[in-house]
Amino acid sequence: MELTSVLKFLENRSILVTGATGFLAKIFVEKILRVQPNVKKLYLLLRAQDNNAALQRFNNEAVAKDLFKLLREKHGANLNSFISERTTIIPGDITFENLGVKDSNLLEEMWREVDVVVNLAATTNFDERYDVSLGLNTFGAINVLNFAKKCSKLKVLLHVSTAYVSGEKRGLILETPYNLGETLNGTSGLDIYTEKKVMEETLKQLRLEGSSQESITSAMKELGLQRARKYGWPNPYVFTKALAEMILGDLKEDVPLVIFRPTIVTSTLQDPFPGWVEGIRTIDSLAVGYGKGKLTCFLGDPEAIIDIIPADMVVNAMIVTMMAHADQRGSQIIYHVGTSVSNPVTFACPQDSAFRYFKEHPWIDKQGKPVIVGKVNVLSSMDSFGRYMALRYMLPLKGLEILNTILCQFFQDKYSELDRKIKFVMRLIDLYQPYLFFKGVYDDMNTEKLRRAAKESGIETDVFNFNPKSINWEDYFLNTHIPGVVKYVFK
Repeated sequence: MELTSVLKFLENRSILVTGATGFLAKIFVEKILRVQPNVKKLYLLLRAQDNNAALQRFNNEAVAKDLFKLLREKHGANLNSFISERTTIIPGDITFENLGVKDSNLLEEMWREVDVVVNLAATTNFDERYDVSLGLNTFGAINVLNFAKKCSKLKVLLHVSTAYVSGEKRGLILETPYNLGETLNGTSGLDIYTEKKVMEETLKQLRLEGSSQESITSAMKELGLQRARKYGWPNPYVFTKALAEMILGDLKEDVPLVIFRPTIVTSTLQDPFPGWVEGIRTIDSLAVGYGKGKLTCFLGDPEAIIDIIPADMVVNAMIVTMMAHADQRGSQIIYHVGTSVSNPVTFACPQDSAFRYFKEHPWIDKQGKPVIVGKVNVLSSMDSFGRYMALRYMLPLKGLEILNTILCQFFQDKYSELDRKIKFVMRLIDLYQPYLFFKGVYDDMNTEKLRRAAKESGIETDVFNFNPKSINWEDYFLNTHIPGVVKYVFK
C-alpha cells in the first residue's frame, strides 16, 4: 500500500459528515479545520428544525466547547468567519431520503461537489427503542449510501460502525464482513426488510390498542432486545449496526466502502489536547461513582482485557483511511480500531488508577467535605453478583414488603422506589453483562498494515498518530482520562 500526504489529500476537498454534533464527529471536524485550513468545504448534517436552529446547535454543541480552544486561540475574533467560510451547516435527518435535506439547490451542490462521505450518525443507546435504532442505524445507513451514489466526484464512503457487532464471540475476532442474512447463533431467516415489517406491525398494533407513550416505548425497547437476541446479538444497538454492515456490503455496487469498527472510545490522548471527552460511558460512570463514594462494588473480571481507544486516535485513523482508499471503485475493507491485540490493558488498570486518583484528588461533596475512598469490592462473576444483590438489597426489599403489608401500605412509596432502583440496576446488568465478562480480542491487522504503510511512506504520522503502542495506560488513566472525565463530564 503506497500512501501520499494526508494533508495534501484534504486540501481543496469537500466532505459530508452526518451526525455532526456527535462526539467523534466534532473531533473529526476540529481536526481537519485545524490541520488543513485549505479544505474546500465541510458539509455538516445534523438534526434541527431549520438553518438557524442548525447553526445555533452546532455553535452551542461544538464551537463553544473547549475542544475548539486551539482554533479559538489561533483565530480569535475571526474564528466564526473562519469556520463559516469552510463549513455549511445543514438541517437534516438520515432516516429520510436525501438525508432529509429540503433545499434542492444545496442538494445539487453536494452531489456535484462532495468527494468524501463520512457517516457518523447513529444511536449508541444499548436500550434504544427498536424503531429508533433500526431507522437510524440500519435504514439511515442505506439512505447515506444512496446519497453517496449520487455524488459524481465521490472518492470514498466511510461508515463508522462498532467492533461490538461481533456480539459475544470469544478469542481472536477478525476484520471480516458479515454477509446478508448471517447470524451469530446460526438461526436462519434473518432479513432486514422482515425486521422492518415486524417493527412497523408491532408499533401499529400498540397504537391501535391505545397504548400510552410510556407503554409503547417500553414495548419497543423489549422488541429490540428480543429480535437482537433471537439471532445472537446481545442488544439492538450492535444488532442494527451489524444489519447496516450487511446491507451496505450488498448494495454498495461500485462505491469505495470503508467500514470502521472502533472499540470503546475514550478521551483524547493528545489532540487537540489531552483528556477532552463528552458523554457518559459505563467505564466513566463507574470511576466517578466510586470517587463520589456511591460505588461499593464493581462487577467484572479484573484480569479481563478491556478494549478502549482514545478518540483522537480513532479520528486520525479515519482520516488516513479516507486517503488510503480513495478511488478504489467497488472495494470494501474493514478496520478494527482498538488496543486489545496491539497494547492490551485489563480492567484492573482503570480500577487501580481510580483508587489512586481519588485518593490524591478526593471528590468534594455538597457539604464541602472530601469523600474518602477505599478499595472497592470486586465481584468477578455473575454468581457472586447474585449473592451480593440478594444479601444487600433483595432481602431488605422482601422485609420491607412484609412490613408494608402489615402496616397497611405505610411504606409503599419507599418500597416502590427501592423496587424500581433494583429493577433498573438489574436491567443495566442484563444489557452490559456481555461486555463485563467479554472474552474476545479484536484483530487489527488491516489497521496495522495501514500504520506500517503510513510510516514507510513518510506521511504525517506525527499529525495523524493512531499507534496504540504509544499509549502508557497507567499514565493515560491517572493523568489524562480520569481528570478529563471529572472536568468535562461530571463537573
